[in-house]
Amino acid sequence: MTSNRRAFLKQVGVGAAGLGLLSFVPACRTSGPLTGAGKLPRSTPEAEGVSSQSILAFLAAVRQSKHELHSFMLVRHGRVVAEGWWSPYGPEFNHTLYSLSKSFTSTAVGFAVTEGRLRVDDRVISFFPHDLPEQVSEHQAALRVKDLLTMSVGNGKEPTFPMVEQENWVKAFLGWPIPNPPGTQFMYNSSATYMLSAIVQQVTGQRVIDYLQPRLFEPLSIHGMTWETCPRGINVGGWGLSIQTEGLAKFGQLYLQKGVWHGKQILPSKWIEEATTFKIQQPLPTKPSRPNDQNDWLQGYCYQFWRCRHNAFRGDGAFGQYMIVMPEQDAVLAITAETSDMQGELDLVWQHLLPAMKQQPLPRDSRSQAELKQTLSSLALTPPTGQATSPLAGRISGKTFKLDNNESDMQGASFVFEKGGCRFTLKDSQHEYPIACGAGRWQRGETALPGTPPRLISGGVPKSGTKAKLATSGAWADDNTFQMVLRYYETPHHDTVTCRFDEDKVQISFMNSMAQMSPTPKDKRPVIQGKLVG
Repeated sequence: MTSNRRAFLKQVGVGAAGLGLLSFVPACRTSGPLTGAGKLPRSTPEAEGVSSQSILAFLAAVRQSKHELHSFMLVRHGRVVAEGWWSPYGPEFNHTLYSLSKSFTSTAVGFAVTEGRLRVDDRVISFFPHDLPEQVSEHQAALRVKDLLTMSVGNGKEPTFPMVEQENWVKAFLGWPIPNPPGTQFMYNSSATYMLSAIVQQVTGQRVIDYLQPRLFEPLSIHGMTWETCPRGINVGGWGLSIQTEGLAKFGQLYLQKGVWHGKQILPSKWIEEATTFKIQQPLPTKPSRPNDQNDWLQGYCYQFWRCRHNAFRGDGAFGQYMIVMPEQDAVLAITAETSDMQGELDLVWQHLLPAMKQQPLPRDSRSQAELKQTLSSLALTPPTGQATSPLAGRISGKTFKLDNNESDMQGASFVFEKGGCRFTLKDSQHEYPIACGAGRWQRGETALPGTPPRLISGGVPKSGTKAKLATSGAWADDNTFQMVLRYYETPHHDTVTCRFDEDKVQISFMNSMAQMSPTPKDKRPVIQGKLVG
């Protein structure tokens, strides 16, 4: 990992492992659509004591900020009072949660503890006698499940990156040095959450996603989620869960209701309390960028949940994925996004939505409610802007460019320009990868183009032919430059593909949205050169 990438990960706000590394290995999927019968009840903001004008102010602040939101859902008194998706994102689609996955893994541990399958004081090495190093140190022997839950393993360096390079992640974790006494120091540690997932699978015989199916997902009518696995078939735990926004809001509502769903105690309130209350203090910065009491990453860590300001708690994931529970306001907020400033995103919530919630219902505000409804229904990420066409378009449309040798093994490229957009195709020695691109609009499709969608470092490669959902739009930046944006709308990320033409030559470059947020933007994929052949 380069120093620039490490600096960027730190800039995001939770450290390298806190980004919840997105694995390349296969996901496991449950079946079934989100049904109307399983949805949360709906209401108007004012009926639940929320100001529609304040929600509008929040949306305006988001629009004027550098934060790119993909969805949000505000639940008050158990009813959805505002919800929106920025097209091409939508309510029916999953969204990668990154490290917000950890809170679901914690919940699986809670069920296992409730069923007597394990205890938080159990020693981690007791679950994996065949994966232990030759010499088990005193601190390795002392490591408890509770230390994994609170990210106080005692590692001197975070072991996730080296762990995911191995085939046996459990063995790699157990062999990693623990120089500090477990339970004494907080260090963000995605590999610790993976170990929780491995322990749940060890004691139940099921992957976490399958174990949670009858206990959490089915009671809450959450369907269609996926969770990536390690090479040995264990859900990665600390990242890799994809779920719909409403499923995320339901999860938060269950915690707000102390484990009760439709009058039934699904998870004991005692566990909810234990899992969401202060357990360990994060290290305080020597040169804080803001007062510590205004930093939502310094309010204490729980069992894979974070404490927040305003007596709230949350699950969060890289690039702005949030599930925020506000007990004093009897409210839950779910957000999916892509941002490099997660604290700034939270600041907008505290500034606009928190004070919008009053103790009593508010007078009906038909005018503001109509404006809010219109605003929410028209949310969209702007397609690329520029020229609709170029004098070059007719000359190169339908022709093939032979590509110079490149690390991506792409051998040919073609463009077919039509009134409604463009059909862009790359070809390697075995396959063609066509991408339909809208003009002034997002055109949905799928692609198996290698290297897509953008991913953080992980320990495997995607299965050949795996397709990602995407929505694409393009425009001419000038007469010689055609630029496309490929939005992978089940992830936070997108690619910008820039095609520059010079007489009979083309240069194709890629820039993923994660790299764009780096202080020194650079995509690892090579710039491809080619020449028109027919």
